[in-house]
Amino acid sequence: MKNVIQMSESIELGVVLAMSGGFMDAYSFVCRGGVFANAQTGNILLFGVHLSEGDWGMALRYFLPIISFAIGIALAEIFRILFKEKNTLHWRQFSVFVEALILFGVCFFPQRYNLIANSLISFACGIQVESFRKILGNNAATTMCIGNLRSATQNMVSYFETKKILFLKKSLLYFGIITSFGMGAIIGNFFVKMFQEKSICMCTLFLGIALVMMFVDRELQAQMKEQ
Repeated sequence: MKNVIQMSESIELGVVLAMSGGFMDAYSFVCRGGVFANAQTGNILLFGVHLSEGDWGMALRYFLPIISFAIGIALAEIFRILFKEKNTLHWRQFSVFVEALILFGVCFFPQRYNLIANSLISFACGIQVESFRKILGNNAATTMCIGNLRSATQNMVSYFETKKILFLKKSLLYFGIITSFGMGAIIGNFFVKMFQEKSICMCTLFLGIALVMMFVDRELQAQMKEQ
C-alpha cells in the first residue's frame, strides 16, 4: 500500500484550520482592541513600544497574549505526551476539541474583559500552531503567514531554476494556505461587523468541521480500496 497522508496533514484540513487562524486574528484585532491573536511578533513589538513609553496598561494588553500563546504550545505538547499511547482519541483531536471550547467561551466576554478574551484566543492559537505543523509532509503553519510566504517564494524560485514540478506544487500549496488565511480574515471581519463579540463562534464551527474530518481514517479507506 502506498504511503497515505494522514488527515491531520491533509490539504483540506489545512485549509479549514488556516481559515480559522485568519478569522481569529481578524476578530482579536478588529473586535478586541487591536491585539493580534496569532502574530506574536506584532504583539512583542507593541509590548516593547508601550513599555518604553511607560504605558504599563497598554504593555500588559500585549504581554499576556504572548505568554498565553506560549502556554498553549506547552499544553499541546502535554496532550501529545498524555495521549500518544491512546487508541480511542488522538491527541490532535483532543487539541482541536479544547481549542473549540475555549473560543466558544470567548464569545460570552464583553468588551471590558478584552484582556482575558485576547489571552484565551492566543492560548487557543498556541494549541493549534503546535498541534498542526505539517501539510502533505511539508512544514507549514495555519495561524501565521511569514514562514509560509518564505517557503512559497523559495519554492517558486527553485521551480524557475530547475523546472521541477515538485517545487511548483509546493509553492502553490503554501500560497493556497496563505490565501485560506486571508479568506478567514475577510470572513472574520464580515462576521464581526454583524455579530460583534459573538462572531468568534464561527471559529468554533470551523474547528468542529476540522474535528469531524479528523475521524476519517485514510489508511483504512486505502486498504478497503485495495481489497
